[in-house]
Formats: sequence, structure tokens, C-alpha cells
Amino acid sequence: MPPRKPEHNALATMYRMSRRLLRPVKALSKTMTILLFGELHDYLSRCRGVIHVGANVGQERDLYADRGLSVLWIEPIPSVFAKLIDNIGEEPKQRAINALLLDKDDVEQVFHVASNDGASSSIFDFHMHGDIWPEISYVGDLTMRSSTLPSVLKREGVELSEYDALVLDTQGSELLVLRGAEQILGGFRYVQTEAADFESYRDGALASEIMSFMKGHGFVLRYRQQMARHRSGGTYYELLFKNRNLR
Repeated sequence: MPPRKPEHNALATMYRMSRRLLRPVKALSKTMTILLFGELHDYLSRCRGVIHVGANVGQERDLYADRGLSVLWIEPIPSVFAKLIDNIGEEPKQRAINALLLDKDDVEQVFHVASNDGASSSIFDFHMHGDIWPEISYVGDLTMRSSTLPSVLKREGVELSEYDALVLDTQGSELLVLRGAEQILGGFRYVQTEAADFESYRDGALASEIMSFMKGHGFVLRYRQQMARHRSGGTYYELLFKNRNLR
């Protein structure tokens, strides 16, 4: 390999210096966000209950229980759902429903099950997901019938007024779930969702698409927290929206 030209070395040095200079700026930005809006989950202290779609095994059950919240978990994979039931068995204010939520009712859907205990499972194929988590793969498929959130609540006799926060972790299908819940979305004070600004799942919704949808339904973005970064510069976020029509 030929030696680098001096100007290339100078550019590389300048690039490294700029990265170092930006670190405290990024840290300050994060600090200012916390000072202005608090930590991401602070909003839960102002809620009565949470509907958590894409429950997996209920990893957040203690977070919710510590705040005395009523919780409705929704998880599509039967084997994972069984573990969820075991995990919340001692939480009297938490219940779970086995359902696949999308934007339409009673549509047959192939659901891909992921190797990490189902946590990355999705209706979509992996795309750039493997660039961040190369150890995760699909290990099988399930065929399911879809439901919308309003249909599930009606079928299960759930009173929506008990829940004023909606949390989505459905691996690329978050926008479909939101569209299916459009008729009841205005009843939620907060909506928290995971989203990326790159195509982690093929045809999955991007963060910009979710933000546009939520803005059109009266929600403002209150918090954006980085979860992970793609090597080409894309970012995974936790997004928190506040309903501007509800105090």
C-alpha cells in the first residue's frame, strides 16, 4: 500500500479532532434534554395505566409495578406469551393478551420468530438489522390472524379509560399498529415507540414516518433517546409523544 499523502494525514487528524470536540457537545445536549424534559420514563408517574404492545416476556414489569400502574400486555408468540404469564403472575394489576396487532382485523400473516427469545421477531424480513446485531437470526415462522387494538380491547372487555399510555415495541410494524388504533388514539395521553431512521426491517416504518403520523393526530414529540447506531450513521430511537389535547 502506498504511503498516505500529507494532506490525507492532515484531514484524518482534523476529523479525529472534530469527533473529540463534538463529544462534550453531545453530552451537553443529552444533559439539557434531561433537565428540560426529565428521563424518558418520568412520564409514567403521570399515568394511570399502560398498554404495552410487543410485550415479549414483560421485561418492564417491575418498572410499571414500582409506579403502581395497571398494565395490559399484548404478545403474539404463544411460547413467549406463556413465559410472560409466569412473569407477571404475582402482579395483580397486570394482565396479558395473546394477539398479533396490525392495521386490519382477521388477516392471515406470516410472523418471523427471532433467535433472541423472540425479542426481535417481526412480520418483516431483516434488512439492516444484522449490521447492528449480527448474532440475531430468524429461527422459524408462525402463521397468525391479525387484530387491531380496538377490536382486541372490545373482545376482551377492556375499559380504555384505565390506560392513558401506549407503548409499542413491535419491530418495524409500529406504524401499522398505530393506524389500526386510529379511532382510539386520541384517548392516550402518551405514546412511546421504538423506531429507526434507517431500514432495519425491510419495509418497516421509519422514525420520520411515525413522527409525521403522530403530528397529524395531535401529538407532539417530547423526547427522543438514542438506543443504538448503525455503522453507516443511522440511529435507533425511543420516541415519546404527548397528546397536545390532553393535560
